[in-house]
Amino acid sequence: MFRRTVGFVKAVNDVSFSIRLGETLSLVGESGCGKTTTGRCIARVYNPSSGSIHYQADEGESVDLAQLDSRELRPYRRQIRMIFQDPFSSLNPRLPILQIVGESLKANRIARGSELEDRVAALLKRVGLRHEYIRRYPHAFSGGERQRIGIARALALNPKLIVADEAVSALDVSVQAQILNLMQDLQEEFNLTYLFIAHDLSVVEHISHRVAVMYVGKIVELASTDALFRSPLHPYTEALLSAVPKPDPRLRNSGVRIRLEGEVADPSNPPSGCYFHPRCPYAQDRCRHEEPAARQIRHDHWVACHFAEELELRGFEAIGSTPDVRQARARAQPSRKVPKT
Repeated sequence: MFRRTVGFVKAVNDVSFSIRLGETLSLVGESGCGKTTTGRCIARVYNPSSGSIHYQADEGESVDLAQLDSRELRPYRRQIRMIFQDPFSSLNPRLPILQIVGESLKANRIARGSELEDRVAALLKRVGLRHEYIRRYPHAFSGGERQRIGIARALALNPKLIVADEAVSALDVSVQAQILNLMQDLQEEFNLTYLFIAHDLSVVEHISHRVAVMYVGKIVELASTDALFRSPLHPYTEALLSAVPKPDPRLRNSGVRIRLEGEVADPSNPPSGCYFHPRCPYAQDRCRHEEPAARQIRHDHWVACHFAEELELRGFEAIGSTPDVRQARARAQPSRKVPKT
């Protein structure tokens, strides 16, 4: 009775985007910008306080998941699954793998008994684990193996959309590559759609079709992966790209690292106008007083910046790369299929 509300924190504020069937849309940004909250709202782990989440059902009709209660959400929870960030805390240490992976199958009355064991064994085999692991407990596995178990659990109900919340950030680099390749193979095999939440842009470049950049609860830029890495339109995106480590020794000492001044804005007391203006090297008076609206500047390339057309920002390739390195990267870049909307 002695507590009172002194303000609100808008962890996700006026975020709007769409995910196309069969594509990987990556959501990137600094820690605390609202990426995980966005993903958990879509999966309805969190209940959004406002807004709508439109999901195209099998019948072709659009359903607003934000308006459904727990009973009405049940059939859609089978189609939207999550892969969590920490493979160590996301698995119940008191349950064997058979129960962890098979729990959703049993709860939805899809399989029981020997059929349940056969389906779990098939799922483990598909993610690269052996049948005899089915009765082991999580403590007996490495981090990469635990994440494979998490992927098998997400696949158990044949979902359409998987929200991967920092799915490889807690893993070693070599294991990250294995998990990313596995996720891409599963996407092609089952026509999965991914919302891939990450902060490592080198990983994002490898797996994504499109990328959305978040800053303090807002999306500041949304574009195809190639377009965003080649020619960003927002100063924050340019700064993120400059921070990507360069594995080629010819690039390590080339280019200029953009170091942003100041701290990330407080979401409980954000600045007026553009949230990024206190740290933006290109900020003008208009940025301090007027909030920029998201605009489509190029084909399928959206940005929330007043001066996007005027700025000449550098992409990842332009930051210190040489022509022979660019050609080598182009040859090594994996081909991506463009999904239909």
